[in-house]
Amino acid sequence: APQPEVMAAGGRCCGSGAALRWFISGSLSAAFLGLGMSIAVVGPTFENLAANVGKNVSDISCIFVGRSLGYLVGSVIGGVLFDLMDAHLLLALSMFGTTLGLYAIPWCTKLLLLTALMSVIGASMGILDTGGNVLVLNTWRAEAGPHMQALHFSFAVGAFLAPLIAKMALGGSQLKDLPVDEKTNHSFLRSVLTPSAASATTALKHHPSEEFLWSYVFIGSYFVFVCIFFFVLYSGSSSSRDKSKSSLQKGSFAKYHCALIALLFVFFLCYVGAEVTYGSYIFTYAKVFAEMKDSEAAALNSVFWGTFAVCRGLAIFCAAFLYPGTMITLSLVGSAASSLCLAFFPGYPALLWGGTAVYGASMAAVFPSGISWIEQYTVVQGKAASLFVIGAALGEMCIPAVVGYLQGRFHHVPVVMYTALATSVMTVLLFPVMYKLATSPGESNSVQVSDSEVRKALLSDLRLHEDKDGEEDTGEWNEMSDTLTKSVMETSWKIPEDSPAQISVQPRLDDALHESPEVAGGSARGADVGVDGERND
Repeated sequence: APQPEVMAAGGRCCGSGAALRWFISGSLSAAFLGLGMSIAVVGPTFENLAANVGKNVSDISCIFVGRSLGYLVGSVIGGVLFDLMDAHLLLALSMFGTTLGLYAIPWCTKLLLLTALMSVIGASMGILDTGGNVLVLNTWRAEAGPHMQALHFSFAVGAFLAPLIAKMALGGSQLKDLPVDEKTNHSFLRSVLTPSAASATTALKHHPSEEFLWSYVFIGSYFVFVCIFFFVLYSGSSSSRDKSKSSLQKGSFAKYHCALIALLFVFFLCYVGAEVTYGSYIFTYAKVFAEMKDSEAAALNSVFWGTFAVCRGLAIFCAAFLYPGTMITLSLVGSAASSLCLAFFPGYPALLWGGTAVYGASMAAVFPSGISWIEQYTVVQGKAASLFVIGAALGEMCIPAVVGYLQGRFHHVPVVMYTALATSVMTVLLFPVMYKLATSPGESNSVQVSDSEVRKALLSDLRLHEDKDGEEDTGEWNEMSDTLTKSVMETSWKIPEDSPAQISVQPRLDDALHESPEVAGGSARGADVGVDGERND
């Protein structure tokens, strides 16, 4: 009997070849490349945006608040919509919304309108970030590790390219003194601190030249190009198969599913907050506490982000032969050791350079590995993925702000290093707890119920392909049932009333008569085997 084929999310069956899955991964990587560019381009063009609305640079910091709030709202909305509609269509629409916002930003002459547009763009980015992570997991399942790493590496590459694109568009004339914001793993711009760094800069007295438009137009047009791929994927998708796959996933929830999601939310909050805080404050720390020159402090900052980007690329290959849990463990050990040296041995320049490099390398693979790791033990649906993104976003917003406030109150205390150590200890303590909860055996009752739902989902899909033979199968089954009934009745006359044989035969007869023709046939048996095989995998 033919075996049922497990579907890639929103796509064709796996029997159509691995090319479709690779096409989905390539499209998602291209989308995250654009996500990184659209997030990072605001930093190099920040002065131009201020001139457009006739304000000082320090007066338009509200656009980052607006985008952060939009990002959080978009993550929540994306998590809900991802479970209700086609994933490819949702991602295509989110990129289209980002395109419209990017096209409109250079024409904004009012601060309120600019803030509103930033909020809309942030919401679209939140949907793309949440949906992209879930779609990779649903497409590759147990093989998602390298593809998840590639997805976030593409984001880092896009964030690296954005300042170069802006510089070419502006001809380098207005970017000389503008601090370029650093890049990180998956979400909105790390430039919450950029306005404070440029607070002394006044707005330009003239409107920006036409070159200012091209950086936004280029990135927006790039999103239009990527949208085409997702509309093509949507045109070949099957909603009925998506629903069957969604039902298949119900049997793999962990016993402490909610607790795992909540702990990983806190885990990502601490991890991403520490990453952004260190990358944002290491330049100031090097100048104030290590008494470095500007060029040396900038080089130290580049070491952190350089090792971060390189190790994120290497993680793509490491994920092919290392378990996600192993990669997380190695990363946590490296971050804890390096932060310990940075916090308690600040007077050694070699330790500062080496610790910064190791700390940046240790932070590279944690977020994508964390999502791949949790997917091994429980279902990661849209709502769960949105919580991960929200946790990371809150960490980016809250921890750097708290560190900035404390550093202003305690000028002689290296708050940034103590924060790195505290968050490293927190993540080291959280991960064993999450592992213990994830490996706890599930409850048998819930598994039995989910098995029934899995069979119903598969049988409903199989009936669509067996309608032509239904009448013939029903006739043959009725004839077989009548023959079986007569045989059993004849046998029952020869068996005493309380004979064990009668007790043995009757339940089998009841089971046979109440079992559907599809289940009795070979294809249904194949479906059961396929389900069991999928669950074991």
